[in-house]
Amino acid sequence: MRIAAIVILYLLVPFCIVYAFRKWTFVQKVGSVVVAYAIGILFSLSGLTTNNLDVEQASQLANLQKWFMNLTVPLAIPLMLLSSDFRLWAKTLPKTVFALVGGLLSVLLAVIIGFFVFRGSTVENFENLSAMMVGIYTGGTMNFAALGAALQVDSTVMTCLMTFEMLGTFPLLLFVVCGGYRMYRKLLPFPEEDGQESPSKRIQDNGVECYDNMLHRRIFPLTMQGLLLSISFLALGAGLSLLITGKLHEMVVILTVTTLAIIASFNDKIRRLPKTFELGMIFILQFSVVVASQFNFYILATSGLTLLYYVLFVMVVSMTLHILFCRLFKVYGDLFVVANIGLLCSPPFIPPVVGVMGNKKVLVSGLAIGLVGYAIGTYLGIAMSYILHFL
Repeated sequence: MRIAAIVILYLLVPFCIVYAFRKWTFVQKVGSVVVAYAIGILFSLSGLTTNNLDVEQASQLANLQKWFMNLTVPLAIPLMLLSSDFRLWAKTLPKTVFALVGGLLSVLLAVIIGFFVFRGSTVENFENLSAMMVGIYTGGTMNFAALGAALQVDSTVMTCLMTFEMLGTFPLLLFVVCGGYRMYRKLLPFPEEDGQESPSKRIQDNGVECYDNMLHRRIFPLTMQGLLLSISFLALGAGLSLLITGKLHEMVVILTVTTLAIIASFNDKIRRLPKTFELGMIFILQFSVVVASQFNFYILATSGLTLLYYVLFVMVVSMTLHILFCRLFKVYGDLFVVANIGLLCSPPFIPPVVGVMGNKKVLVSGLAIGLVGYAIGTYLGIAMSYILHFL
């Protein structure tokens, strides 16, 4: 009965979060993923998913949690990528390319430096954690979840990493929206280029959570078509994994569904399927609740400070390198801000920041950079894992 109740909560909580997200501005500002992790941690702290379980129940719950995690991420990735218009990337200006490349190189260098600084700690498989840092700082929660599943990172360590990452990025967002963007304009006082595209409403909505009318009789069937596509990609990924490795290998599945979704997004009809991003977010919320519900204070006590220092180190060093890179190539301040937020925080945070800065001309560039981060973050993270394993 208790296991059944936990499963029902895993299924229902994401929809409750979506309801709260639509109803209360506070939840929108905090972020749906933050709320999901907070609820999952409360499940753990309350003892619901940890205390008074016999061996059979604990094993049964662990298997169910693994199934949830292994299914939700491969389903979420295609859904979130299908609506992404990657052709926007081809239409942006050279400065946007410099801002993106500079951001990616900065994250990669910061992660590698941080790996050699902190690898002697008590944290196991530090190269996999470093790979996840690449994912979360180039594509946000989606890539973080994908890499965690592909590299089979401990759930508690994942929760710690995500919690500390939020502790770092939330003050950054608060600083920017409270006027900190003016500091970047002074650090990068270069003129804006003419010819930046004005965003259409479709572009403004791209990648932004908007759960309204998801059940509308005209929208819901089209969204389900996106879900069927995602399921078919997952089936193909599983089949390819069985063919190559003889078993279900998470890394093969994740890379397959990511690649197929990017290819499919270039089809106009598929890309216009409504609410696929939001449905993907619901699966990510489900993943977040399940992962956070496995939170373990013992691991936090033994390795928590190291993870916190590592997350802050990567964030500060990558931002510093990114600013230096942008000064070298004369990328102006507002473009740096949207590039940095797009990579560190993901595309949904771009429109609010652009609105505060009052410069809609950088919206397309910021979204394009964030979308490219979505697309390549998983690849970069897995490549980083192999590189650091070799080193």
